[in-house]
Amino acid sequence: MSTDERGAIEQTIKTYFDGLYEGDADKLASVFHPASNLTWDHNGKIGVLSRDAWCDAVRKRSSPKSQGLARDDAILLLDQSGPTTALVKVKCQMPPRYFTDYLNLIKEDGRWVIVQKIYAVRDTP
Repeated sequence: MSTDERGAIEQTIKTYFDGLYEGDADKLASVFHPASNLTWDHNGKIGVLSRDAWCDAVRKRSSPKSQGLARDDAILLLDQSGPTTALVKVKCQMPPRYFTDYLNLIKEDGRWVIVQKIYAVRDTP
């Protein structure tokens, strides 16, 4: 993976982290492909939410920043499997909930976008 590609992927993830912490749905939408989904385990069943439905929910909730919550986000793994595909594992938090996200990215029209988010929620850091 070239340094330029790694930097471009990391910038997409930084925007994602900033959007989560600030509760900025437009910032989040800018790094997600319009056809992307969020997927998680919901009491033993798979839950799926479209990007736009998720962004609507983000607009309706208080942001971690506005609540004065601590910010603790980081890239745990970045794997670029080809010139246009990557997987990034991250951690982030909105206490009392702590998240591990698996973000699948595709390079489209020269920029990296998240096409799928699979996440797990924990009650402890």
